[in-house]
Formats: sequence, C-alpha cells, structure tokens
Amino acid sequence: MRILFATLLLIAPLAAHAHEVIRVADGDSMTLQIGTRQLKLRLAGIDAPEIKQAFGLQARRSLHQLCFGKDAQYDAEAIDRFGRTVATVRCNGVDASRAQLERGMAWAFRQKDRDLKALETAARSNKIGLWSAPHPVAPWRFRYAGSPDAICHAGPRGGRYRWVNGRKMYSCP
Repeated sequence: MRILFATLLLIAPLAAHAHEVIRVADGDSMTLQIGTRQLKLRLAGIDAPEIKQAFGLQARRSLHQLCFGKDAQYDAEAIDRFGRTVATVRCNGVDASRAQLERGMAWAFRQKDRDLKALETAARSNKIGLWSAPHPVAPWRFRYAGSPDAICHAGPRGGRYRWVNGRKMYSCP
C-alpha cells in the first residue's frame, strides 16, 4: 500500500502540470491550453527554419506530429522579445527540442550545450532533414535576407557592416 501511495505522489505532480498543445506555429513554437488561458512557448535551445524558408513546413509538420493534441510539460527558462515563454518542452515524455534536432529539423541554438550540438552534428553528418540540402540557410540569416537591413556596406576603412533593427552590426551574411 505504501508503494502505491508513493507512486501516486510521484505521478500526481507530473499530471498536474501537463497541458494540451492546441497549436503549432512553426518548428520551434507552440501554444498550450492552461485552464482558460493560452500560453505561447518557444522551444529552448533550438532555432528551426521559418515557415517560408526551405524545410520550414517540414519542421512545423515534425513538431505538429510530435506534440499537437498531446499533453506537454514545460520548464520555463525566459521570456523572449515576442512575449513567448522560452522553455524545455516534453510532449508525452519526449523532449521536443532534442527530437527536432534528431530529425534534422533545427539548428542547435546554444553553442555551449554540447548535448544539443551533438544531436545537430549527428543529423548533419547523416544528411537528415534540412541537412540533406546542399547549403541550408540558418533561420537567423534568412530572417534578414529579404529586408533592406540586410544590405552589406563597406566602411571608410574597409570594414563590412549592415543595419539590423536600427543597429549597426559588423557581421554580413
């Protein structure tokens, strides 16, 4: 009887924090239904292709298949500039960030996280998902590719820069 009670005590908090995934926006963000409110989440540690980018729809489909309509648990880490909660998310016990990397549907965003970087490297070397393309474009480069801010300028002493969101950046794609 004590073992049953101890097991219930361990499982109860997990079930209390599981919420249904009601929307998958792209390959690295989703919305959870939490009671009467909705919470937008961004997967921590990865950056998936944008919807209009090569492999963007595939990345969204992959995350949709992994999480949509399923119970998700999350550990919040931060709030991004769009007001989304950046979190480690597990859908039915599967870490969504790790799964997206294993499927070749995202870049490891944190260079310091060796585990995530190793998953990206494995997918890259096996040419899985977006790594099957000859020259995949990172989403952070794609976001500025069509904007006037992406124009590279030459400085008076030969340095190259571009304007991004009103700020001078010294990295040109």
